[in-house]
Amino acid sequence: TTVLDLPFLPNGFGLTADHTLVFGDALGRKVYRWSGDTLQLAADLSHLTTFCLSDGIVDSKGRFYVGDIGYNFFDPANQPVDTCVIVKVAPDGSAVVVADQLKFPNGMVITPDGKTLIVAECMAHRLTAFDINDVGELSQRRVWAQFAADVHPDGICLDAEGAVWVANPEGKDKVFRVLKGGHITHRVAVSTDAFAVMLG
Repeated sequence: TTVLDLPFLPNGFGLTADHTLVFGDALGRKVYRWSGDTLQLAADLSHLTTFCLSDGIVDSKGRFYVGDIGYNFFDPANQPVDTCVIVKVAPDGSAVVVADQLKFPNGMVITPDGKTLIVAECMAHRLTAFDINDVGELSQRRVWAQFAADVHPDGICLDAEGAVWVANPEGKDKVFRVLKGGHITHRVAVSTDAFAVMLG
């Protein structure tokens, strides 16, 4: 069932506690909220980001974290950059860069205690973790799991045991489960490219 037609390409979304959908206008680099009947502009991130918004996530306090791809990845002549950012959009619409010098930030998860954000750095072949403080700032950047060069982590999700499931559209293992430190426990073969993964 189609519930909302949009005049732009959406990307990166999450649900707030009151079931409001928060998502990005990828190429317009704006964030919108949709409560089920009203589409509302929440923030314009065009001055903080470059070219395209990537995946995002909403935390328990209603803050929306979204990545910036940083270069025109539709053009194969362009090379990835390591100047991408993560922007935090507060419920009041204020926005600030909370992480920089990333290489194609993609899927994100937040641990159940709300204290750690993990992001898939697609073109750096790794998962990177940050501490989240009370006001939503990110710090203590560290590698959570480093992968081989044929792994380009895209969408990710967290399971009940704290492992991360990774969609890897460009590698042999299209979906896999990894523990902190990089040990892969499960590999799943699918017949198509996998760009996102979710547990029910």
